[in-house]
Amino acid sequence: MDMVGLRIDGPVGIITLQRAEKRNALSADMVADIARAIDAVRENDDVRVVVLRGEGPAFCAGADLAYLQQISANSATENLADSTQLMQMLQSIVDLPKPVIAMVHGPAIAGGCGLATVCDIVVAGRQHAQFGYSEVRIGFIPAIVMVYLLRKIGDTQARRLVLTAENIRADEALRIGLITHVADDDVLEQTVMDLAQRIAKNSASAMAMSKSMMSALHGMSLDAGLRYAAAMNAIARQTDDCKQGIARFLGTTQGTSSS
Repeated sequence: MDMVGLRIDGPVGIITLQRAEKRNALSADMVADIARAIDAVRENDDVRVVVLRGEGPAFCAGADLAYLQQISANSATENLADSTQLMQMLQSIVDLPKPVIAMVHGPAIAGGCGLATVCDIVVAGRQHAQFGYSEVRIGFIPAIVMVYLLRKIGDTQARRLVLTAENIRADEALRIGLITHVADDDVLEQTVMDLAQRIAKNSASAMAMSKSMMSALHGMSLDAGLRYAAAMNAIARQTDDCKQGIARFLGTTQGTSSS
């Protein structure tokens, strides 16, 4: 994975986009490397939470020039295969049974904004982070990411971002629900790592089930969603994490009551 680094720091897997000289712009090889890194943290039982970050001044500045030239020359079949690879990589982040935190310290534009969008939590630097879907400026569309974007922020703000192609700062991205946290740039990394360590203390099975449910509930009717939720509630009660957690809670409560 030459374009993407993976480091394990206790329960935290840190995936780093490391094409700083290209502002971490996406290429077919980089998309494949990101997918391989996601596979690696999925298989590592020691990793309970993942941080996705970039080297250099940008988080990810979309597709690089060589990649754009390549896709404009591709056949329809080649472009379908390429876009399918991108779709599968993004969906692998959504499907990962571990929380993924995007640490956005600089521009996250076009495909880079899409990469942040599919993460569970996005923490952005107040001073230098930017978010935008610039595709329509060059006659392209953020087709795959729109599927996720509409679910995340709704029709009104998705239309605004996609059709205007404007870049917005972290505070505005927080206001419309595109990101979850804002931190001053000088404490951004510490804020992210502290958050990751707190999340890592949660039940791995409960977080995995919660992520799976939140994806599955989209599109369900109220009745179907409630029936699915009741079944998942029952399954969660049978997990070792739940049984042990209840035992610890009752022990703590009884100890407090008797003192």
